[in-house]
Amino acid sequence: MSSKVNIEPILVTGAAGFIGAALVKKLLSFGLKVIGIDNINDYYETSLKKSRLKEIDNISQKNGEWIFYQISVENNNLLSDVMNSHSPKVVVHLAAQAGVRYSITNPSAYIQSNLVGFGNILEGCRENNISNLIYASSSSVYGGNKNLPFYEEQPVNHPVSLYAATKKSNELMAHTYSHLYGIPTTGLRFFTVYGPWGRPDMAPMIFAKSILNDQPIKVFNYGKMHRDFTFIDDIVEGVIRCCYKPASIDLTFDPLNPNPSTSSSPYRIFNIGNSNPVPLNYFIELLEENLGKKAKKKFEPIQPGDVVATAAKMNLLSSWVDYKPTTSIEDGVYSFCKWYLEYFEDNF
Repeated sequence: MSSKVNIEPILVTGAAGFIGAALVKKLLSFGLKVIGIDNINDYYETSLKKSRLKEIDNISQKNGEWIFYQISVENNNLLSDVMNSHSPKVVVHLAAQAGVRYSITNPSAYIQSNLVGFGNILEGCRENNISNLIYASSSSVYGGNKNLPFYEEQPVNHPVSLYAATKKSNELMAHTYSHLYGIPTTGLRFFTVYGPWGRPDMAPMIFAKSILNDQPIKVFNYGKMHRDFTFIDDIVEGVIRCCYKPASIDLTFDPLNPNPSTSSSPYRIFNIGNSNPVPLNYFIELLEENLGKKAKKKFEPIQPGDVVATAAKMNLLSSWVDYKPTTSIEDGVYSFCKWYLEYFEDNF
């Protein structure tokens, strides 16, 4: 990372979310000015989001400058007011309706947040001449692809959930703005992020809660699943490195044989994962070991929208910003469980 590049102020959307809050805390620890946006919706417990914001407030009293707005990115008028008032140099867009399974029963939430909201972000970047937009894509875009590890040059034209389709749409929308308006855009395809302050709708939190309360956990596809679990600190490190290096034109781009991950416009797509897929059953064993209790397992078929395995090929992001995850699954699960036992100590 280069301190010579001025990235202040930084706008982070989804600032009360799992990744967003961890990113904001790290940026503030560097003494940077950060503007945060989050609508604090009730997709999961708002108490957890408010606790994350309290942690941010505590850090901001010692380091950096922190300004927070409780608004939705779907509200273009309020979003424009914030962006026009602060003229951020870098935007990290993490706000979205998350969750693969929820998208099957509540598709309209994804249309509004992930498509309309992202369109508003792009317009705000155009109006304010943003020098660097980093946004959250997802490993879900690879859909039913069985050619592992997943790499960015692969076609991703067959999503198996609306959530994945909205993330692929974000990549297409971003390219259009890079092409038409010269906005540098970097899409990061996150691979199964876990760690302290995680999302309650994801497996680590669901499993931990059930194990500690002697309730059965649902193990889908009868446990025959692999995930490229990536620790939150490693994710944050990769995002910050991209803040200091905007996307640039690929001078080797060949329109006769186009590379989906680059362009003749300032546009880049990167996997951001651990590049070390873990069997789901081993992940459960680590949870049992660190929580001190055995899980009651209920084996079930794979769920609609799920994929059997994910694995990230990481050479592109590694060569772009010298990114390399450093947290082993054993250390990561230990850190997660330590936090979980402390945060929810009164719940079991």
